[in-house]
Amino acid sequence: MDRPAATFTSRVYEIVRRIPAGRVATYAQIARLAGHPGAARAVGNALHRNPYNDPQEIPCYRVVNSQGFLSGAYAFGGPCIQRDLLRADGVEVLNLRVDLERYQWKNVDCGP
Repeated sequence: MDRPAATFTSRVYEIVRRIPAGRVATYAQIARLAGHPGAARAVGNALHRNPYNDPQEIPCYRVVNSQGFLSGAYAFGGPCIQRDLLRADGVEVLNLRVDLERYQWKNVDCGP
């Protein structure tokens, strides 16, 4: 039987893999989709422990805070790297912030 933390972390990675290029999701949004509303900080911790050193495997850089700001502790090298990866995806980033009205993933396809 899986440990609850391991199951949660696996679910977070599964959801983050579904965020399409050109879109972002918030930590709280990922927590809700993983079945743990209110666990936004735990999502951040799970993403920080991402075992892959490849942002294309688990595109953690597509996750931002609830106001659209990039993460100061981004696992792949800080907010400037996160900004560059998002821009390469076609997401406009101004002052280390993403317009959630325009770029937030609506997670229409979040089934198994």
